[in-house]
Amino acid sequence: MKRPTKAIIPAAGLGTRFLPWTKAMPKEMLPIIDKPVIQLVVEDLISAGVTDIIIVTGATKRGIEDHFDRSDAMEADLIEKGKEDQAQVIKEIGEMANFIYVRQKGSPKGNGRPVLNARHLIDDDEPFFVVAADDFFTANGVKGRAEQMLDAYNQTGCSVVALASIPHEDTAKYGVAELGTDMGGGLHELKGTVEKPDPSVAPSDYMVEMGYLLTPGIWSLLERERVDKNNEIVMLENINDLIPTEKVYGQVIDGNYRDTGSPMKYLETLFSITLDHPEYGPELKKYLHDKII
Repeated sequence: MKRPTKAIIPAAGLGTRFLPWTKAMPKEMLPIIDKPVIQLVVEDLISAGVTDIIIVTGATKRGIEDHFDRSDAMEADLIEKGKEDQAQVIKEIGEMANFIYVRQKGSPKGNGRPVLNARHLIDDDEPFFVVAADDFFTANGVKGRAEQMLDAYNQTGCSVVALASIPHEDTAKYGVAELGTDMGGGLHELKGTVEKPDPSVAPSDYMVEMGYLLTPGIWSLLERERVDKNNEIVMLENINDLIPTEKVYGQVIDGNYRDTGSPMKYLETLFSITLDHPEYGPELKKYLHDKII
């Protein structure tokens, strides 16, 4: 099995829920204390051995490119001011990985379109990651989401999707996994997924979040450009279509799922992580206590 070293991150969405912030600044650059969300996503991928990060962008996403670029002037200015540690941090961001930027184009759209836009950068025999740019996991242990998915891939040799536990009453909000054989360690054979099922008929309490480690077999399905009822190319529908021809597995991620896709979800994520921070957590707890009480 070839080791996956490339990842596709779709980041072309307009982020209308965050307007007017997203008029000029990508939503993927929303800060989680001192790092933008997309940097946390990239760091997780790098921990699993990914070397090439393909970010599919749109017209308002220049800030992402600037963030992952070297800034010689800023580094020199920080060094001149005696802030060598900060200069080193800035330098390391630009050297984290090989960053490739592709503009999203074409129709029909959907979350399968940016993956197709990056097709020419993935070899025919190469497994690859696809992860969202605005959600991530904070790990409970030493391994993050991408490493746990890689372990599952190394065990099975098959495509793997990331699963997160959700309250049963929330199944109508997500794509929900229908699970097959339990392989142990949170790894399950995937029978399929059901989009936003009513809790009364939901096949499980696990959502499939946009964290995929896919084998090359997915390409022949995506390249059909088959659309759903909303005239969009949907990754999960194509993954469902892959299951009859080769096994797909779901890995329950050991960690806390963090969503920043809406203002409220972003605030929940920001507060949760800040409250756990060794430096800022105690101060924030005291501030909230004084403010609320």
